[in-house]
Amino acid sequence: MKNLTLAQRLTLVFTLLLIACCALSGYMQVQSSNQHSQAVIQRLSANLATQIAANNPLLSQNGLNPKAVHSLFNQLMAVNPSVEVYLLDKDGNIVGNAAPEGRLQQLNVDLKPIDALLNGEKMPVYGDNPRDPQTRQVFSAAPLQINGITKGYIYIVLLGDEYTTLTSNAQFKSAIYMALRSMGLVILFGLLAGLLAFRWVTRPIRKLTSQIARLDSGGMEAIQALAKSDAPSGPRRDEVTQLQQAFIGLAKRIDQQWQSLMVQDQQRREFIANISHDLRTPLTSLHGYLETLSVKSDNLSNEDRQRYLNIALTQSKKVGCLAQELFELARLEYGVVRLHKEPFSLSELVQDVFQKFELSAQTRRQKLLADITPGIPLVNADLGMIERVLTNLLDNAIRHTPEGGTIEVRLWKQHNQVIVQLKDNGPGIASELKDSLFMRPSILSENKHRSGGLGLMIVRQILKLHGSDIILVEQSKPGACFEFSVPI
Repeated sequence: MKNLTLAQRLTLVFTLLLIACCALSGYMQVQSSNQHSQAVIQRLSANLATQIAANNPLLSQNGLNPKAVHSLFNQLMAVNPSVEVYLLDKDGNIVGNAAPEGRLQQLNVDLKPIDALLNGEKMPVYGDNPRDPQTRQVFSAAPLQINGITKGYIYIVLLGDEYTTLTSNAQFKSAIYMALRSMGLVILFGLLAGLLAFRWVTRPIRKLTSQIARLDSGGMEAIQALAKSDAPSGPRRDEVTQLQQAFIGLAKRIDQQWQSLMVQDQQRREFIANISHDLRTPLTSLHGYLETLSVKSDNLSNEDRQRYLNIALTQSKKVGCLAQELFELARLEYGVVRLHKEPFSLSELVQDVFQKFELSAQTRRQKLLADITPGIPLVNADLGMIERVLTNLLDNAIRHTPEGGTIEVRLWKQHNQVIVQLKDNGPGIASELKDSLFMRPSILSENKHRSGGLGLMIVRQILKLHGSDIILVEQSKPGACFEFSVPI
């Protein structure tokens, strides 16, 4: 059984079921035919006992006439050996019979079947068989009466022992012949049905098995080819079709994940290249000025030396900030950072952050405006991280808003959140950068417009830890508008 295919197993099971059904059908047919033939015999012989009782002096004034009974019984059984004739008294006791010595196994006959037959019950009606108490046979019976008083019964078993023996052998041979013929036909047609029907039924499974085998040897190319194939359009109730649809769906998800991994890998390569570029620029400048100071220190004036040192210090700070942002982004992306939530006033936090950038805004003649709806409730978040979010957004806004521009922060309550919106009137975000604004920047892109950089990436990671996110709001006026929410 272990080495059989699914189609072969189905064929074998189907064949065995057909054989069992044919055997049961043959048995039921034999039983039905036997019952029908007995009913016919009983109908044809229903008046036999009555005719015998009417035409033979089985009774006398003194009761039963045993001599007449014995002589009659011998004559009847000589003419028709299949019948067995018995004379019963009114209680059903056998008082006369022609059975050979020792063949009579029962001396009393149940009168209920006799009464049922005499009262016209539907045939066949089965009664006792005195020669074999374990079986019941069809019979003919008639009452023996004197002056309207029943003195006994004549009881004729229509299918005696000899008939039963002969018919049993014939029925057994017939049943064996029918069973063998049916089994032969069933095996023939069962195998044919298995080769045709079950092969058609199991065709999707064989196809699925072939696809799985190709995946084992073909790798990702086979998975991608399977993902591009059409799923079977059979009914959802078909388990095989459902399995194929699920398997093709799984291949499509694997292909999508693989494509996503390839994109992420490409982004990682571009990110490394970008960071290398961002680091190389200030480091090159820093190295150049330091080298100038080292080689030409004696020929430089104090003002030039101080200017070179200030430039080198500025470039050193850029490298330090970039390294700090990289470290912070890595900690956020890999789940190292743990939130320390506490209730605090977001309105007061906005005012505190404004104070940090007040000098930078004044230098650029920019206005910092706060539009805060009265009654803003406390929020539940990590105070330091939300401060970092506001700091990064305001720093970006100040750096990319022209002199004399305006930067506005709005706060309002919506459902169970406080919505924060920060917008400026600068040049805004280029349309080609909007889709990748919060993704890792790349210098390999042909686009030279500014992107979000590491600052917006850090902002998004912090907000994701709080179950929120940042979006770029479309607006008709020039400038950029960012919006995020903080839970109350």
